[in-house]
Amino acid sequence: MLEVHQFPCLSDNYGFLLHDPESGETACIDTPDASEYLRQAQLKGWKITQIWNTHWHPDHAGGNEAIKAATGCIVTAPVNDSSRIAGVDHTVDHGDTVKLGEYTGHVIDVGGHTLGHVAFHVPDAAIAFVGDALFALGCGRMFEGTAPQFWQSLSRLKELPHETLIYCAHEYTAGNARFAIHADPENAQLAAYVTEVEKRRAQDRPTVPTKLGRELETNPFLRADDTDLQSRWGAGDAVATFAALRAAKDAF
Repeated sequence: MLEVHQFPCLSDNYGFLLHDPESGETACIDTPDASEYLRQAQLKGWKITQIWNTHWHPDHAGGNEAIKAATGCIVTAPVNDSSRIAGVDHTVDHGDTVKLGEYTGHVIDVGGHTLGHVAFHVPDAAIAFVGDALFALGCGRMFEGTAPQFWQSLSRLKELPHETLIYCAHEYTAGNARFAIHADPENAQLAAYVTEVEKRRAQDRPTVPTKLGRELETNPFLRADDTDLQSRWGAGDAVATFAALRAAKDAF
C-alpha cells in the first residue's frame, strides 16, 4: 500500500511525501519548504523521484528547483499554472493521469483559488491531495477564479467516494470551524465536529486529513446546494450561495 508521510512546515502548511514501497518511488505533493522535504525524505530513507504540484503559489511550488537539483526528480504541474512554476518537466490537465509505481493518480480540475489549480486523486489508495481548493470545514480564497468555476470544482470533489481521505495543505481548521458554525448554526454534526477540532488543536494534533463523507455533512462550502443553507445565504441557487459564503468568510 502507498504510504503518506505528513509533516508541518512553514507557518501552517503541511508537507506530504507519497511513497510506493514496491517501486521505491516517492513523490512530493507540492514543495513549500525544500530543506524540510529533503530532511524528511532522508529520515524515512526514501528517494524523491517526483514532484506533483497542485498550483503555482510559492508555498506550494517554491521548493521545486532545490529539490530537483538535489534529487534529479521529475516535476509535474498543472498546465494552466505551469508558466509560473519552476522546473516543470510535464504538464497535466483535467482527466490526465500520473503514475507512482503501479498506482495511478487522476488529475481533477479544481480551479478557483488559482485558475489552473488541480487535485490528485489516487482511487486505489482512497486518497486525494487537494492543495488549497478544499480545506477541512473550508475552501481556499477565490484569488483568480469565479464563483461558478469554483463551485464546479468543488462539485467534482463532492463526487469522489465518501471514504476518500482529503489531504489539504494547511492547518486552517480551527478558524474554518468558527465560520462554519456561524454559517450553519443548526447543524448538529457540525457542532460535534467543531468540538473534536477544538480538542485536537488544544493537544497540538493535526486535523488533516479529513474524510470526504464528513465534509459533505458539515463543510458549508460543499453544502451550497443544500436548501437550508440556500435559504439562509443564497436564495435558492448553489452558485449564489457559494459566492455569499465565500465573501462572508473573507470578511469574517
